[in-house]
Formats: sequence, C-alpha cells, structure tokens
Amino acid sequence: MHPSDGEAWKCFNSVHPHFSAELRNVRLRLCTDEFNPFGSFAAPYSCWPVILTVYNLPPGMCMRPKFMFLSIVIPGPSSLGQNIDVCLRPLIDELAQLWSSGALTYDVSRKRNFLMRVALMWTINDFSAYRMLSAWSTHGKLACPYCMENNKAFTLANRGKASFFDCHCRFLPLNHRYRKNRKDFFVGRVEKDVASQRLSGEELHDVVSEYNDIVFGLQSGKQKFHGFGLTHNWVKQSIFWELPYWKTNLLRHNLDVMHIKKNVFENIFNTVMDVKGKTKDNIKARLDIALYCNRKNMELFYDESRVAKPRASFVLEKNTQLLVYKWLKSLCFPEGHASNISRLVNIEDCRLYGMKSHDCHVFMQTLIPLAFRDLLPKGIWDALMEISHFFRDICSSKLNVEHIERLQTNIVETLCKLEMIFPLSFFDSMEHLPIHLPFEAKAGGPVQYRWIYPFKRLDIIVAM
Repeated sequence: MHPSDGEAWKCFNSVHPHFSAELRNVRLRLCTDEFNPFGSFAAPYSCWPVILTVYNLPPGMCMRPKFMFLSIVIPGPSSLGQNIDVCLRPLIDELAQLWSSGALTYDVSRKRNFLMRVALMWTINDFSAYRMLSAWSTHGKLACPYCMENNKAFTLANRGKASFFDCHCRFLPLNHRYRKNRKDFFVGRVEKDVASQRLSGEELHDVVSEYNDIVFGLQSGKQKFHGFGLTHNWVKQSIFWELPYWKTNLLRHNLDVMHIKKNVFENIFNTVMDVKGKTKDNIKARLDIALYCNRKNMELFYDESRVAKPRASFVLEKNTQLLVYKWLKSLCFPEGHASNISRLVNIEDCRLYGMKSHDCHVFMQTLIPLAFRDLLPKGIWDALMEISHFFRDICSSKLNVEHIERLQTNIVETLCKLEMIFPLSFFDSMEHLPIHLPFEAKAGGPVQYRWIYPFKRLDIIVAM
C-alpha cells in the first residue's frame, strides 16, 4: 500500500482536479525534529533540520534517504518555539509559488519541458514539534489536537497534572455496558455524551484566523490569547495556513506513532514492574483514586503512624519481577530485528537502561504479551495483549478499510479496560492519542510512510 490509497490523497484529487490531472506534479511531506549535532553527552544544543520527502515514487523508494531533501537547518542553541515560522518563511513562500505558478521542468523520459507544480500533503513530527508547526499547544487538559476543547480531561487534585481518565466511554456506542458502569470509572458517573465531530479544514481555518495578531522575535516574550488553556490551546495562526490548499487537506499534521508507542510502553512497563521514580502507581496516585474512584482495595491505610500502600493487582511481586528480568537477559533476537536487549538489563537493580525507540517498538508489539503471561490476572493480561495487538496491527504495511474500522472499535474498548485497571495518573495525553490513530491510518495510509523513524536515521547521518 501507498499514501495514494488513503482518503486524504483521494480527497485532494477530487478538490484539485487540475493538479491531479498532471501525474508528474509532486506531492511532499515535511518533517522536522530536534537533535544535538554534538552528541548526547555534549552541552544542550537544539538544532532543527527541516526535511522534505517526495511521495511520487513506488512504495519501496519513497522513504529512501536519497529521496529526502534537507531544505532548511535551523541552528540553536535553544528551541525557537513559535518563532519557527520566521525560519520557515522562505520555504513556505517557495511552496506557495510552486503551487500557483509552478516551475518549468525537463522530463527526461519524454525529452521535453513541462510546468511542474508542488503540494505539501502533511507534516510528521513528535508531539513537541507538533505544537510548533500546528500552533496547537500539546500541554495541559486541552493537549489533544483532535478533541480540542471538547474533551473531559481534568487536573488531578494531588498530582497536579492533566489526566485523560474516563475520557473514552463517550466514543462507545450509546448502548454499550461501560457507559452505565458507575463503579470502575468515575464513581457515580453515567456517560451520556457522544464524541464530538472532527472539524474540517475550512472550519479550522475560520477558527485560527482569529489568532494571527502575534509579534515574532526572541524579545517578544510570552504571548497568550484570551481563553488559552480553558476554551482553546491556540498560540498563533500557523504559517502553513498561508498555503492556498492547506485548508482543503483532510490530514495536515500527523501524530507520530513511534513516540506514542514508546510512551505507552514505558508507562505500562514501569507501572507493572513498579520501577522506582517512574511508576504511575505512587502515593499521590492512590490519594487521587480515593477522591475519584470506588477502589477500596487500592486506598492507602495508616499503620502505626506510617502510610502503607497495598500492592495493586497490576503490579508484580519482587520475585516475579526478577523472573521477568532474567528472561529478558536470556533473549537473543535475529540480526536486524532488534538491538541486543539483554545488554540493557540490570538484574541487580531490576531496571532496563538505554531503551531506544525501536527497542520499545519491539517490546510493545512482541514481548509484552509474552513477558506478563501467567504472571498477571487474566483480565489485566488480556487488556495488555489487546493494546499490544493494536499497535502491531496499526503498524502493518497492508491495511483495508474494514480492518481499520475494526481497530477503531477495539481501541476504544481497550482504553476503557485499561481505565478500569490502572490509576488515574497513568492516563496522560499519550494514552489518549491512540484513539485517533485509526482515523489517520484511514486518511493517510500505512504508518510506515508517516512516522519519524526514517528521519531519525537521517538526523544521525546529518550529524556525522
């Protein structure tokens, strides 16, 4: 499969038939990612390469490094934040010119010139760069760029951070049994709301037009529009809206599956293995459970002037954790499948050190169901297996519409099952975003053309 099989490509063709009639017109995607060219052990330095990729190529070629073009390098030493639009100005002006006027290009196969036009299909970045390019802040209760102000996220009383707990039942059918569950979600709540409709590009354009009054520059200071963090999370009108066709794109900014999967894996593993300082099941989490949920077996109790935290059913005992780490230490993967995870295991400390994104990818899709089978209660293991299979299926190189729709149904139920298991602090924005990944797969095509792995490798090449 190819991005041309997705709904976004087909929608673009129907809206702009004159562009799609010329098969030699070029379609691009843009990626930018922060990296330190001096190495991870050097002083902090924020460098941002802006890379363009050509999609007018067969599936086996369009993600090759030789077809990735480094258009801009934004130097540091610190991140520009919303001022990145200043550095993107030459590129956006050129893209707008290539759309409206085109460029006279020589076709070597037909041995004649033709007028080539160019369109930017979408961008792909991690969640922090998503904020910089889309201008929707990815922090706080309104972090989700799809739900926007129509979500039910809230700030935890004790932890003080945004939680997306009990935000997924509204995506279920109206007659689903989870909607009437007053015990395992918010105590006493019956979910009657339905998920809000996604705004079209034209509707979003009308909204962001109100946020174009901003001063750029390193000395401009923090500028916030009225209602920021309460009714909206817009920090500016993104420069991409200046492209004449941008509001007609069905998919404009992609959620990066690589980073989402890595964060979900780390939350699951650190919580189940009770990793000190990283687990989501701590004292503050238990205090929040007592406030919002009906889980008496997880509430703190006081014994002789000390606070005792009963072990949760999703947390492995110490001797069982040791069995898992010993099993990981004995693993050996085929060459090229994954790094040597056994080298990352410290049995004495009961920790994993130096897990890279691809290691988390392999662990999430392959090892999670194996590592915890027969060690956790069946209901908990079933939920972890379902989230593992979801990421495996959504990352498949071949997808069909029926399969994607089934994934959309399954991920909602899976997230609800996880809400019935883990504490409220477990559910940050990264645990919520998988609910929108099937839509992006349906619109943009297979994940392998829309995640950041190839660009991460290219960053390493550029740094060298």
